[in-house]
Amino acid sequence: MGVLENKQRFIEIYKANIKREGADRLLDYLCASDFFSAPASTRFHGSYPGGLCEHSLNVYDCLKDIMERPRMREVYGIDYYSDESIAIVSLLHDLCKVDFYVESTRNVKENGVWKSVPFYTIDDKLPYGHGEKSVYIVSGFMRLTRDEAFAIRYHMGFSDVTPQEMNNVSKAFEMFPLAFAVSVADMEASYFIEGSKE
Repeated sequence: MGVLENKQRFIEIYKANIKREGADRLLDYLCASDFFSAPASTRFHGSYPGGLCEHSLNVYDCLKDIMERPRMREVYGIDYYSDESIAIVSLLHDLCKVDFYVESTRNVKENGVWKSVPFYTIDDKLPYGHGEKSVYIVSGFMRLTRDEAFAIRYHMGFSDVTPQEMNNVSKAFEMFPLAFAVSVADMEASYFIEGSKE
């Protein structure tokens, strides 16, 4: 799918599922930002125009699959998350990357000849961490449940914390199963669906 098709699908899923107060203002903010044209990273998964929106949709699809597993309901007793919560945590988990990447160029040698090639670099105008920054941005428009806030905050799992914070991740996963599920969905999308361009 292209950038425009992904934008259209994102908006359709968003409007069909996210109904709480402030959701319309948050969508307006996303449409006015670079969310739909931004990359998901500088050089790993989704490092191309539209990669951020595509990644968010991939996480949504993966999370929906995870939550629909019979084992989630029958063995773990996790059947209490709404379609709204699932859409919120998956579609909005990486809002920290809005207006975060800048296009630049660098020189590389190809076949003995130097040439200028485009690449992305980071220009963080709101250095507030990763997951916590996404929670902060969403919360400026609409209220999150505690489960949603913890799921967005800890969607990177153990890869985005200091050694001192490792226990926080374990405790969050234990207390808020949605946090664990969105972390798995994020890794599935990043490593298996998108992968690295290199």
